[in-house]
Amino acid sequence: MKKVILLSLFLTLLISGCSLSIPQAKKVLKPEEARTAAEKFINENLLPSNIKATINSMTLEGDVYNINLDVEGKNYTSYMTKDGTKFFQSGIDMAKFAVENAAAQADSSQTTQPVAVPKTDKPKVELFVMTHCPYGLQAEKGILPVFATLGDKIDAKIRFINYFMHGDQEEQETYNQVCIREEQAAKFYGYLNCFVIEGDSAKCVSQAGVNKAKLSSCLASKAKDYYKVDSGFSQGYGAQSSPTLIINGVESKAGRSAASYLTGICAAFTTAPAECGQQLSSASPAAGFGAGTDVSGAAAASCE
Repeated sequence: MKKVILLSLFLTLLISGCSLSIPQAKKVLKPEEARTAAEKFINENLLPSNIKATINSMTLEGDVYNINLDVEGKNYTSYMTKDGTKFFQSGIDMAKFAVENAAAQADSSQTTQPVAVPKTDKPKVELFVMTHCPYGLQAEKGILPVFATLGDKIDAKIRFINYFMHGDQEEQETYNQVCIREEQAAKFYGYLNCFVIEGDSAKCVSQAGVNKAKLSSCLASKAKDYYKVDSGFSQGYGAQSSPTLIINGVESKAGRSAASYLTGICAAFTTAPAECGQQLSSASPAAGFGAGTDVSGAAAASCE
């Protein structure tokens, strides 16, 4: 255990880029002197006694030595000042880093550009969530008022991501919801409006008037088949994070407030209905179960 802890400490320092002072002579060291000093410091201070680092090469780069070392068959690069007083577990080539960082930002900018959502007379709106993902719950609280406002003017559906992140409770709740959605549709949004606040399935089943016998029968025989359909859609769209909003087959980047969702969905109508002029809340709901608005800045976070 001690070996693992100390080795982990060494690797943590290696990754973190910390610098350590070495109680060493302050003269400029020759390559062989630097090799000896660095090897002694690493083995006596950073590693357990039964693990030894071997220095493969020492290369002078400006004011520091580039040290290529081997620890249990793995290669690492560290640095030490020429006078042997400072040891650095890692370093960054600033010019190279700047170029790579700029390229990464450019690539990110290109890949996150929203795709235009096709317009239809009756937009198909599918929100993919995980039942216990706090950000999925946040999205549901934002979009349910929009579903109520637009009613049958849209083809709306809450669907479920094709894997579970939050244990057995999430899997069971997913089966509860697909059963209510498919077999007791008139009760589904009432149940969901309760569940996103209370997080209590039994309470919400009673509050929404869900037929318990019918729900039990579905859970025993049909729930997994209903879920497989959602799972197939999730994979087909590439909807792998909760929440993911799909409008007319295209992922939408609409925000999580009711007003943002209404704007995003209404933009997908060939001719927007009067309901699109409704004034809905522009505040993003709080993530997780419960009422309130978001104060954490989590309005773009997701479970994935």
